[in-house]
Order: sequence, then C-alpha cells, then structure tokens
Amino acid sequence: MRVNLRLAAVLAAACTGAGIVACGGGDDAGGGAGGATQPSAGTATASAQTADASGCGVGGEGKATGEPIRIGAIVTKQPGTDFTDVTSGAQAYFDCVNANGGIDGRPIEYLVETEQSDPGQVIGAAKKLIDDDGVVAMVGNISLIDCSVNHELYEQRGFNVISGGIAAECYGTPNIAAVNMGARFSSDGAAQTLVRQGAEKLVLVTGNVPGIDYVLEGVKTVGEALGVPVDTFKENVPIQDANSVAIKAVQAAGDGGGVVLNFTPPEALSILQAAEKQGLQDRVMWGCSTPCNTDFLAEALGSAWNGKLFVNAEARLPDHDGPDMALYREVMEEYGQDVPIGSFSQFGFLQARITAEALAGIEGEITPETANAAIQDVKDFETDLLCRPWYFGEAPLHVPNNVDLTVTPQDGRMVQVEDCFPISDAEPAIKQVREIERQMKG
Repeated sequence: MRVNLRLAAVLAAACTGAGIVACGGGDDAGGGAGGATQPSAGTATASAQTADASGCGVGGEGKATGEPIRIGAIVTKQPGTDFTDVTSGAQAYFDCVNANGGIDGRPIEYLVETEQSDPGQVIGAAKKLIDDDGVVAMVGNISLIDCSVNHELYEQRGFNVISGGIAAECYGTPNIAAVNMGARFSSDGAAQTLVRQGAEKLVLVTGNVPGIDYVLEGVKTVGEALGVPVDTFKENVPIQDANSVAIKAVQAAGDGGGVVLNFTPPEALSILQAAEKQGLQDRVMWGCSTPCNTDFLAEALGSAWNGKLFVNAEARLPDHDGPDMALYREVMEEYGQDVPIGSFSQFGFLQARITAEALAGIEGEITPETANAAIQDVKDFETDLLCRPWYFGEAPLHVPNNVDLTVTPQDGRMVQVEDCFPISDAEPAIKQVREIERQMKG
C-alpha cells in the first residue's frame, strides 16, 4: 500500500495524457534518488513525432540491387529462453535499409544462426558465419553463452561485435559492446528501485540457465552496498509450477520486502499471474529486469497490477517523442509487423542502425577489416532510444549502456515512473567503465 499511495498521483497523470519525460545525460543523470516523475504512456500519442521509413537510407536511392554485404548473428532460441525478437528487430531495420538504397546501393544480407546453449553448436555457428559465409561483421548477437565461448575467436579474427549482452564476457572483454546492459545490471537496476521504494529485503528469482550465477552475484553486490539482505532462487524454465515459485519468493521476502524477477516475458507473466490468483501482489514490492518492459505483459496483467510492478527499462518507451523512436515505430509497422514492440526489438533496431551508419562511412571497400574498424570507431552515437549516447571505442571492457529508467504497468500499458538513473558503481565493472568514460571525455 505504501508504494501504491506514493505512485497514485503519478499514475493518475498517465491516464490524463501527461507529457513525456526527457532523461538527462551524464553519470549523475537522475541522481539515483528515485523520485517518481511524470510517466510516458506505453502507446504512441498524438504529440509523438512521426517518421517515414525511407529514413533508413544511408547511401543510395531505390531498392538496393548490388552485391550483398553479409552480416551475421547468433541468438538463443530454446524452450523458456527465446531472444529472436532482437534479431527480428535488426532484420526489420536492414530490410528498410535495403528498400531505401542499401549501403551505397548494396543490400545487407542478414544471416542469423539460432542455438540451444550447446557450446559446440555456438562455436560452430561463429566459425561458419565468419569463415564459410564471409560475414564482414557480427551484429545482434544475443545468446546465453556466445560471449563466453566465442569472445577469444572474435578477438583473434578482429571482429568487434555489437551485441545484446547476456554473459559476463559480453561486458568484460575488449571486442564486444552491447546496446543493452544485460540481465545482471538490469536486475541491479530493478533492485535499486525497490530499495528506493522502501524494500527492506530483496529476493531475486531467475531462470536456471547457463551463466546465471553472474547475475545473482550482481544483485548481492548491490544489496550489500545498500545495506539490504538478498536471497536468490534459480528456477528451471519453462516454469512448471508458477504458484509454488510465487509463494516461495513472497515468503522469503517477508513483510516490507521486494521480489525481483529475471525471466523472459512469458515466464515472468506466469509467476505474476500466479501471485495475483493467490492475492500476493500486495504482500511485497515487485520488480523485474528489462524483458518485462513490454505492453504484452502489461496488457496480460491488467489493472490489478497498476503501479505494483517496477520494471527496469534499458530503452525508452515506444511512444517517446524523438526521431529515432519515431523511425523505430515506422520501421516495425512496415517491415516487422509480426515482431512485438518492446525492448528486445528496440535493441535489434538500434544495433542495426549503428551498424548501417558505421558501414556507410567507410571510404573504399567494405571488408571485415574496414567494417570492424568502423564499428570500433563509433563514439557518442546519439539516439533517443537510450538515456545517453552509445559508444564502442578501444577499452578492456564495455558497458556503454549503464544509465536507465523504470516503468510500471498502467491499464494494459507500460508507463514511465522514474527518470534515468545510474546503475550502482558498487559493481566493479561499472566503476571501471565510469573511469574509462571520464578518460574518454578528457
């Protein structure tokens, strides 16, 4: 009840068409103080900018018909864990590029390899794409184990991978930079929000998938820095008994506690619906990592969850009034009609957009060497999808997306309730990245 009263005025504003919040930049964006701000609605508003999908063109006119430029990706698709909305979002943008001139008249051919967390399969996919298919870049990778098993291969071959990160190596190695902050830092952000809302204990419940201990350690680290105890549970996916998962989490959190979920939307939804059926949505505070940031989940939950679930959002809501978000909406409407609108497809769209602009800036032949040099040179990439500009650059590790915001369900839509705030630098990698960013600016 304490959380609902605190949000009442904010959520009432959402229902009457409140203005859209702009997020500040810099390491102290939002200050981490956690005061709720005016929300942004989860669907496009009349004031939102519109864009013509021809804005994808980066170097030509008409349909691209030249020799294809091959770009590869590796994505997890298995029961309980399906990240293909990311590569589908990237494909939609590349289709738009190809329909509007391509890269100086050359179309992009996007080769996506799906995998099921088998190391041999994932290693084989990377070698096939690089050695046999002749891709010039790897873009849109989002796999439970790709970064872990292939980062040395990427370093050896000189590939600078623009990814949607999951594993530790996606954020701790020199040749991979993600547009998202991944499950660890996103769960950290959800935990920080629940503590700001008054949670006195945290319980993290997550899928029992490869590399998940890396995520658990992050929330424990942040909880310790905030002086809040943390319990963790790993559940096999797909979830078989959502009722018992919800009961166990709520009992562990106790009165005044908070539960953070780290699952893909269908799995998180099953737990939240089970909690509602048992009258548990008001027993504790609820949080979720970025995958829950989708109107699919908000609509399925309905008004019973209004203002009761705090979701860490690594990208702005789709109705945000900015040129990139307007283009995203137009691209998905025209080229990705079957792809859900939300964070996953936003990540894919953004990775493809960064890549297309990097390739378009190459003078001369586009080869693996020139393409990956251009990708590494990306600095201060301005996009209204994120709280701050994105970058690659030369560094021993990369977490370029380390400032984000919070959304919550409201009558079947996600609305913004916190402005951009920095992920805690109690995380060693975040602390190191912030120092790297200071040096880059200096």
